Amino acid sequence: MSPADRVLWASARTFADLGELMARWLEGGIRSRPAYAPGAGPDEETGELIPLLAAVNRAGFLTDNSQPGDDGPGYDGRRWQQRAAVEGFITDHTLLNRVLKKTRRAGLLAVVHHGARRAARNGEPVTWRGDDPHTAFGCYLHRRDVMHAWQGLSHDALAELVNARQVALIEPQPGPSTRLWDTLTDLTGR
Repeated sequence: MSPADRVLWASARTFADLGELMARWLEGGIRSRPAYAPGAGPDEETGELIPLLAAVNRAGFLTDNSQPGDDGPGYDGRRWQQRAAVEGFITDHTLLNRVLKKTRRAGLLAVVHHGARRAARNGEPVTWRGDDPHTAFGCYLHRRDVMHAWQGLSHDALAELVNARQVALIEPQPGPSTRLWDTLTDLTGR
C-alpha cells in the first residue's frame, strides 16, 4: 500500500469514514485498501456493480467482497458456477434489520455473525469449479483475523469493525440474476 493510501485509511475514525473510503476505492479514487492486494482495484467482473456497491458502502454496509452470478466456462475451460453474493460489515442495527427484512422478502440467503458470536450457519458455497465448491461467503472472521486483515486503521475505526455484524447476502441459485442487486438498489434508494 502506498504511504498516501496508508495515511488515508489510518485517518478513518468512524465506520462511516470506512464506508466512504471503500466507496472511493471502488470508484478508483484510492489505489489500495486493507485486506486486499496492494495497488489492485476491484475485479473486472465487478465493473458494472461499482456504482451500486459504492452507494451501499456510503449507506452503512461496508462491503468487503462481492461477485455477480454466472454459469459457464471459466478461465480453465471447466464449468464455473457462481451465485451472486456480497459480504461485509454493518454496525447500525436499524440498517441491519432493514437489510434482513428486504433479504427475506426477496428470497435471498443471509448469514449474520454478531461480533464475537458465530452464527449457526458458518459459510455458504457461492462458487463451484465443475462439481467442487471453490469459494464460500459468510464464513465467520475471528477478531484476530479482522484485526490482522484491516491493520493500519485507527483504534476507533478498528474497534467498530471488530464489533460489527458480519453479513453475507447470497442468491439461492447460481447463474446471472439481478435479485440481490435489485434488493440493494431498493435499500440505497438508487
